[in-house]
Amino acid sequence: MAQGGFALQIPRPELYYQLLPAHRVMIHGKRGVKIKNLWYNGDALDEYRFMPSRRGGVAKNRYVFHRDPRDPRFVFFQDPRTHDWHTLRWTGLPSEGEVPAFSDARVREVMREVRVRGMAPKSDAKLLPLLLELIGGNVPVEQWPTRLAKSQRIDHAREMAQMAAAAADRPPGATEAVTDMSVTPEEGDNVVPLRWRERAQQGQAAVDDERRRRREKAVPERPAPPPALGQRLRERSLLALPDEDEREDIEGGL
Repeated sequence: MAQGGFALQIPRPELYYQLLPAHRVMIHGKRGVKIKNLWYNGDALDEYRFMPSRRGGVAKNRYVFHRDPRDPRFVFFQDPRTHDWHTLRWTGLPSEGEVPAFSDARVREVMREVRVRGMAPKSDAKLLPLLLELIGGNVPVEQWPTRLAKSQRIDHAREMAQMAAAAADRPPGATEAVTDMSVTPEEGDNVVPLRWRERAQQGQAAVDDERRRRREKAVPERPAPPPALGQRLRERSLLALPDEDEREDIEGGL
């Protein structure tokens, strides 16, 4: 080393994906892939939905997906042809707005609650309200810290720390949108974890967005306003006096 020197090799950003735990699963048509009880989908799977992989052995006809246990909202898929990495979103995530961070322990809790309630959701979008309920997003901001026990506060702090670590390790532009635990690449690489109040505000906003989406889906068009009080009674009453226009028409007709 004294004679030739030391060559510092900076790791490539793709090393983050390669070091994540790998899952070998099959692509199920238009629904996507199922990893750890959650479904993921994206445009990157369009060319391989009805095409078996060229792998053999134990992983025959399966594709490899990498997943960060600290952030189950996304999985990463490397295109076998171009070798480019793509991010697949959890199908339960809404198209607009943000969802508070959650961990694998929270996913197991959601699945356990689904079995207890006897639910049979047809898609992961039905799991989002239950997930927000377990996270505590439906608790008002002013009462959110006081409504949680010590163990629950520890779980939330652990999830925030895990999300901050995952966001710091993730390469810039790895996800379609900036996660709730990170800042934009232009601002720097520093990760600012959310505190209880900010996390509660984000959870409440996610609950409001979910309720708004459900209302718009149930009632696609704005309903007509109801008539004024007594208007229907005046229309059907035989004792109601006619208006001036109607009185002129009656007298002219006679």
